[in-house]
Amino acid sequence: MPTAREALLDAALAALAHRPWSTVRMADLAAAARVSRQTLYNEFGSKEGLARALVRREADAYLVGVRRLLTAPAPPERNLVDLAEWIVTRAAARPVLRALLTGAWSERLPAPRPARPGARPAAAPAQRRADEGPPAPGELVAAAVACAGEEWAAGCELAVRLALSHVVAPEPPGADGQWVEPDNWSPITPRMTSVIETILSVETRSPRNTMP
Repeated sequence: MPTAREALLDAALAALAHRPWSTVRMADLAAAARVSRQTLYNEFGSKEGLARALVRREADAYLVGVRRLLTAPAPPERNLVDLAEWIVTRAAARPVLRALLTGAWSERLPAPRPARPGARPAAAPAQRRADEGPPAPGELVAAAVACAGEEWAAGCELAVRLALSHVVAPEPPGADGQWVEPDNWSPITPRMTSVIETILSVETRSPRNTMP
């Protein structure tokens, strides 16, 4: 059984699939999670605190997935290709993660700031961490690279940045010069996968073992 905190975060994420964050009501989330509104406020303090916790959970789950893929029992270059594919696919399906990775927050999403200086610390330890504010895109890139061994750090950064470039601009513009709409984002293309594999192959054969 999920904890009350997890049930409330799940309810908040589900609500975002149907309506903008500005119209999400705390009472509705408490009802969906089958907890009292007092429990909700005890856990998060406010709607802004809930937003910070929701964004923090997305970032943490992303980094757990990065570590899992980079430590899989496969050749490291294969793991990096899998990582790039996974980032694009997951970002396409999860708008909050997509905003975290790109810094592009739409008006439908929560875009929480850190808790104001001097605010009373939250009672829940997990909330105190969330109240520090969401990581910036560059911080998530650095955290992903840190999950790779030193030998593969440059290759990991390449894979992550190529994936993020596909998240930002998944398809070339059409005849009218317009980019594909966000809800049409697709998994990373085989051509990009081939590019990653080729560059990593060159990297591993390089006497310097570093990116050119």
